[in-house]
Amino acid sequence: MVLLGAKYQAYRLTGSTAILADALESIVNVLAAAFAVGGLVFAGRPADRNHPYGHGKIEFLSAGFEGGLISFAAIMILYQAGRTALAGAELRQISIGFLITLAAGLANLLLGRYLVQVGRRYDSLALVADGQHVLSDFWTTAAIVVGLVLIRVTGVGWIDPLVAAVVALSLLWTGFRLVRRAAAGLLDEEDTPLLHRLIGVLGRAVGHGIIRVHHLRAIRSGRFHHVDAHLVVPEFWAIERAHDVAEDLARRVIGELEIEGEIVFHTDPCHRAYCAMCDLPDCPVRREVFAGRPPLTVDEAVRPDEYVGVRIRAGS
Repeated sequence: MVLLGAKYQAYRLTGSTAILADALESIVNVLAAAFAVGGLVFAGRPADRNHPYGHGKIEFLSAGFEGGLISFAAIMILYQAGRTALAGAELRQISIGFLITLAAGLANLLLGRYLVQVGRRYDSLALVADGQHVLSDFWTTAAIVVGLVLIRVTGVGWIDPLVAAVVALSLLWTGFRLVRRAAAGLLDEEDTPLLHRLIGVLGRAVGHGIIRVHHLRAIRSGRFHHVDAHLVVPEFWAIERAHDVAEDLARRVIGELEIEGEIVFHTDPCHRAYCAMCDLPDCPVRREVFAGRPPLTVDEAVRPDEYVGVRIRAGS
């Protein structure tokens, strides 16, 4: 709110449309920050019967709301820039406006970097989105400062609405990216980096009875991660043994990834279809000798139940 007040005062002193654009974005910053605070408070509630996966997805809604506000501000800035370009810009006290805008921009740089760092540390999309928004505000201010310098040096007034229009287009892109990312989270779009991390751990666990992994799925709700997958185990194993192996693997994966959440494994019998890639010794139902174990990939792990893996035969 202090930065908003400073930018508005700079606009009143200079009459610059570009500085007005910066002030309009700061209004969005204040509204988005207020919404983000409410979202973080709600997201911090523990899982309950009505929300078994926690309340973290409110952060995606917060990020989408922020992206929408940014886009709306960009449209308003484009409108004002067009009006100024047609009417002609009348600037005054550029030096004072330059100093105020520069100071506000540096403050936004420090604040934005801090928000992004804390958001990544606590895996909070709302904080990361807010920090990226504030950082975009810094780059907006940097462009405006350059524009003010050019106006001061050249005396060409139309540079002011031009800078405002460029700023607005940049904000539209930022808003689109935030809305796109929020929609992906709300629709449970595949989290490819998380899947690759899971495969890195699960790939090392395959063997000695854990024959293969498929039907792997993972979603994130705030800090809470929910992962489920099917483990192929020897068909002659007792239920208790398969259960214990699956539970032990779930604990190991959560520990190695250092995530907060749960992993649910469903065990499937091998049906003697995986003999060539099963290294379990003394198997009483083996049809083929062990030939080798191909690396586990994301494409294979996310496939559904039907066995579509590569058959490895002895001697191949």
